[in-house]
Amino acid sequence: MAGEKNTRDFLLEALEDLVLDMFEKFKYKLSHIDYDGMANLSKGLLQKANDPVKLADHMCDHYGADLAVDVAICVLERINQRDTAAKLKEEKGKALRRSLPPASLAQEYKMKYREHVQKNYHWIKDMNARVGETVTLNSRYTRLVLVSGHRHEKKKEHEIMAVGRRHAEVMREQVNSSIAVGDLFKPDRDRQTPKTVALLGAAGIGKTMTVRKIMLDWASGGLYRQFDYVFYIHCREGNHLTTQGSVADMISKCCPTNNPPLVEILSKPENLLFIIDGFDELRFSLDRPQNDLCCDPWEMKPVEIILSSLFRKSLLPECSLLITTRPAALQKLEQCLECERSAEILGFSEAEREEYFIKFFENKEAGRKAFRFVKGNEMLFTMCLVPIMCWIVCTVMKQQLESGEDLAQTAKTTTGIYVLYISSLLKSLSSKLKQNLHIILKRLCCLAVDGIWKQRVLFEEETINEFFLNQREALPLFLNESTFQKGIVCGNAYSFIHLSVQEFFASLFYILEDDVKTREWPVDPKKDVKKMLENYGNSRHDFMLTVRFLFGLLNEQQRKTMEKETGCKILTDIKQELLIWLQTNPKTALAVHAEKRAFIHDLEACHCLYEIQDRSFVKTALDYFTGIYLRDISLTQLDQMALSFCVKNGPKLESLDLGYCSFISEDHEEHLDQQLAKLSHLEKKQEEVKQSPIYLLCQSLKNPSCGLKTLRLEWCCLTAACCEDLASVLSTIQTLTELRLCGNALGDHGVRLLCKGLKHPICRLQKLGLWGCSLTDACCGDLAAVLHTSQTLLELGLSANALGDAGVHMLCEGLKHPACRLQRLGLWGCSLTDACCGDLAAVLRTSQTLLELGLGANALGDAGVHMLCEGLKHPACQLKEFRKKADWRPITSGISEGSILVSVLSDIFMNDLDDGAKRALSMFADYTKMEGMLTHRSCAAI
Repeated sequence: MAGEKNTRDFLLEALEDLVLDMFEKFKYKLSHIDYDGMANLSKGLLQKANDPVKLADHMCDHYGADLAVDVAICVLERINQRDTAAKLKEEKGKALRRSLPPASLAQEYKMKYREHVQKNYHWIKDMNARVGETVTLNSRYTRLVLVSGHRHEKKKEHEIMAVGRRHAEVMREQVNSSIAVGDLFKPDRDRQTPKTVALLGAAGIGKTMTVRKIMLDWASGGLYRQFDYVFYIHCREGNHLTTQGSVADMISKCCPTNNPPLVEILSKPENLLFIIDGFDELRFSLDRPQNDLCCDPWEMKPVEIILSSLFRKSLLPECSLLITTRPAALQKLEQCLECERSAEILGFSEAEREEYFIKFFENKEAGRKAFRFVKGNEMLFTMCLVPIMCWIVCTVMKQQLESGEDLAQTAKTTTGIYVLYISSLLKSLSSKLKQNLHIILKRLCCLAVDGIWKQRVLFEEETINEFFLNQREALPLFLNESTFQKGIVCGNAYSFIHLSVQEFFASLFYILEDDVKTREWPVDPKKDVKKMLENYGNSRHDFMLTVRFLFGLLNEQQRKTMEKETGCKILTDIKQELLIWLQTNPKTALAVHAEKRAFIHDLEACHCLYEIQDRSFVKTALDYFTGIYLRDISLTQLDQMALSFCVKNGPKLESLDLGYCSFISEDHEEHLDQQLAKLSHLEKKQEEVKQSPIYLLCQSLKNPSCGLKTLRLEWCCLTAACCEDLASVLSTIQTLTELRLCGNALGDHGVRLLCKGLKHPICRLQKLGLWGCSLTDACCGDLAAVLHTSQTLLELGLSANALGDAGVHMLCEGLKHPACRLQRLGLWGCSLTDACCGDLAAVLRTSQTLLELGLGANALGDAGVHMLCEGLKHPACQLKEFRKKADWRPITSGISEGSILVSVLSDIFMNDLDDGAKRALSMFADYTKMEGMLTHRSCAAI
């Protein structure tokens, strides 16, 4: 009954806390409580219970002591006496725990600790989070690729150097041999369960996020169920501990209460897992003599002794350890413990990168849009294997999308993103290291550029020492350490996380200001920018990204950011040297010719100018630049951005010729989810148009500063989806006079869209080439409307399209219109017969402007030629030139200028005539190539 008495006492104390008004209110609510379907206390008894003692007695008698407390808690909460209710609840819990057997108490505390861990690890804060801004860990966490064991040196080199799709393939291979987080403490082939596991990973690769996820999953019962307790200890916090402590103290700090059952917890060390996060950040040495170590978990010692004792297994030898570290601290780790298993975090695979984007944006469509955009920048997409880089890219892009900006128009340069990446890593440095950061950084730059010149991505320890980079606390920041077998021994090698990061530091080398401390290093490479640019010009393609970064770091914003973050001065006096190189080096093809006309033949020049984002510099560099001529290039999203930037900023750009180039665009359909699939046909069409492959290029052409006259996009794999963007260009700029789209499957629908732009009053197009564009008679009505609407269109090439007689009939209606100004019409190989020749003859008699007509490779026959001759003999016929195959050719011999025979001869060069007919025609012209379907009977008419 002692338990009952104690419970009644707690109840009485709660009732005594109530003031008179609240006491009466309590009784009133109690009379109507209907708790758990039980009968309420009678109103008569409640009236007699005029003090807390009597009321407590009546409640205990009616409900029983324990239930009376529950009823009281319920009533107190209803009358807003929550503090009293909470106090009563706590007292009841203490009484209940005292009455439980020890095993039940221990089990209850385990549950309480798990709840505490779940609460503490449920939320995370981004680096740029404002007050109150948090996200759940599960909503952001994305699986990382972990590999166990060591890789071969060549395989590591390939992984560092691969970019884009090749790198994605490398990561896919790693996924096939990866290890799951849940398998880290599983038995090996010999059925031995590891007790100490090292989790390696470069800076920003996701080590801390992974172990936080481990904590959360363990607390929810989904991982490592063999452990009763998992304790998380961050080494950065350990650096600040100056007082002595014990393992018991370390455990207490992880627990939710001041008096955890430490004896019970420490009695079963085999059921404990300690997660030691950030081993590489420890500032003190753990290489302690054996007699300095302790073995008593209650013994008070400095933190370095406690950790050394844990690592060396003199303290709680049966417990398990999971230690995270950057690879460059691996040697230091191996000196103080024996690792039974190690795994390395490589980063995100391609699929996980996409998953991260979708999770970050909290919207599938926006996430996939951003992911597709980043995929168009091979270098950036490759570096997104690093979670911190993924976070930076997503953060920047989300802010742009939320502000309504077009990613393609306002996206940061590759240099800009790398600057943010380097800055984020520098934030984790201790204040002591930051004082000498400029020295360490310059040594790192020297190492990087030396490796680029020698085509080396793995650096042996001897090289590291040569560049004075043997400070263990500085190494892990940007260098990773790997162990490789060298014959019968093992050797360590260091590398940047990726070749692109090495190239970034190599470019930084050329623009960092020297000081006394760094000027006299014996191995310091010479800062000869001219030599580097010359080597790049002489097919040293491995300098390509270094040169791009060099331009990018001279951008005013990037320069200021790097100076602020590193404390180093960046020199800008090499700008003039870069300008001269751009204008004179054959590699960039910006060399100014005698007639002051220059063409870009290499896209890399555009990339360099795009990275610097200095409009004054760009305009100066391109001042004499009149055209861009590129051939057979698969233009990625980044290529298109760089090209568009130059088109927009070239002050004298007149022509853009991208023949046989293709515009890489992600296949959106493979990503469409069920919701998107339900969109109407119109919405789908609008989405396709919005995302057309040449959308970005067309946006730059519409820029007011663009003065382009000639645009050639022949054989560029364009489709109808591109034509609305082209129509928008035609209806926006007045300078464009020539558009060549030959060899693209635009189709009738595409040409209809194009005609909207051609009919616009602003359009000033004079020449339109649609040779081989998969057209039929279905688009000829729209083209005819253009012919009698446009006041400027002089040349129309429609050869190699199956227009047929019906199509030509509609075209002729436009050609006969008084407003038609067309001078040249190409209908070579358009599946024509004699049925259309009457319409063409009528055009010849009517048109006052048509000078050239190409009808080769059509089965016109004798009857067709007879009809054409009638038109040619008409006094109003203006034909003066004929077409030889697909080229317009002026008459130069044999036939007098202006003869009506000119057009006929342009027909019959593809026809089969006998020798007599050929001899007869040769009297009129020296050009008589004739293969096809005409016979000698046609010659009489001619």
